[in-house]
Parts: sequence; C-alpha cells; structure tokens
Amino acid sequence: MNPAASPPKAVVLVSGGLDSATTLAIARDQGFECYALSFDYGQRHHAELAAAHEISRAYGAELHKVIKLGLDEIGGSALTDAAIAVPTSPSTGIPVTYVPARNTVFLSLALGWAEVLQAYDIFIGVNAVDYSGYPDCRPEFIAAFETMAGLATKAGVEGCTFTIHTPLIQMSKAEIIQAGTALGVDYGLTVSCYAADADGCACGECDSCRLRAAGFAAAGIKDPTRYC
Repeated sequence: MNPAASPPKAVVLVSGGLDSATTLAIARDQGFECYALSFDYGQRHHAELAAAHEISRAYGAELHKVIKLGLDEIGGSALTDAAIAVPTSPSTGIPVTYVPARNTVFLSLALGWAEVLQAYDIFIGVNAVDYSGYPDCRPEFIAAFETMAGLATKAGVEGCTFTIHTPLIQMSKAEIIQAGTALGVDYGLTVSCYAADADGCACGECDSCRLRAAGFAAAGIKDPTRYC
C-alpha cells in the first residue's frame, strides 16, 4: 500500500464477545480503517451491546453503529424467545441458541453499509472449530455470501469485489485467545454469555461460557470473565 494513500475501509461486525473483539483487533492490525457494526436484534440481554461499544472505542473504530432489528418477532431461538430456555448442558445437533438466519441478516446489512462507505472488506468472527454447530458459521456459507455480494450490489455489478474476511474460522478457541492476547485485546471487556445479567456477569453454564472457559484453560491464560 502506498504510504501516502488512505488506509482501506472495513466494516467489522462487533457483537461484544470474545471472537468479535479479536476480529476487530486483527482488522486494525492489518491496517484497515474499521467501522464497527452491532445489532440490537431482540436478544436476551444488552450487556453485549455495552461491551461492543467499549471494545469499538478501545480498539480504534472510526465509528460504532448499532442497528435495531426485531428478530424476536419471529422467535425460534433461546436467544430471542423468553419461552425457550438457554440450555445448561451440551446437546446434539444444532442447538436452540441458533438464531434463524442471523448471520445472513447481519452480513446483508454490513454489505449495505460497506457499499455506502465504499468499503469492500467485511470482517466477521465466525468460527467452524470451537463453535456450537451453527450452519451460518461454516466456510461454505461465507463463500456463498461473498459470491452473492458481487451479484446483489451496484458496486459488484460495476466491477468492485467484496471480500468477507473470517480470520478465526479455522482457529480453536485457545488459538483465538492467544492471537488476541498478542494483539493486546482485553478480554475483560467482552461478554460472551448467552444468559448474562444486566452488568455482563456470566452464568458459567451455557455453551458459550463452557467454550470460553475451556479456551482460556487450553491457552494457559487467566480467564477474566466475571461469573455470577
């Protein structure tokens, strides 16, 4: 890149959790001017949105935008429907914490904002190794969405190429934590728990809490999570 040129812009999806904080740090480390995007989608708690704001500020996002959605209007997930309990023991198959079409919706809105910003790079912290079995975290989904982005946008039709970056997709949770630690990520700012309280205190029992705790243990790094 020409030293005199402006850095490339990227839209980075920031949920407030461990993975998205690491992804934002990686995007910044790669020289992108980062625009952080979060969603108030009807999830169980808003502690993760407060965390997303702090993470975006701490890691130099040019702007942090929160878009309000109503995925709770369709329900179908323990994260958006109070009548469905967050499981506290491992399950088989796709778990009830899967939110129907969530990453498709999120990436579509990120794509729209990216086109407005003339940013042709989008970062998302999906993971296909230590994850809960969500179909919209797989490489096949990301590749299909990237193809669609070129077909569905004015910029794509006019010859611009959108790249969906998934720097964590083949990393274990321990490897993600080690990479983020090397970049100075303060994981004490993050909230990963599906059932956190209003202050971001974690339950310690849901899938996300278990994966997070196991990742810190495997990485040999002290877990800064606040448990209830």
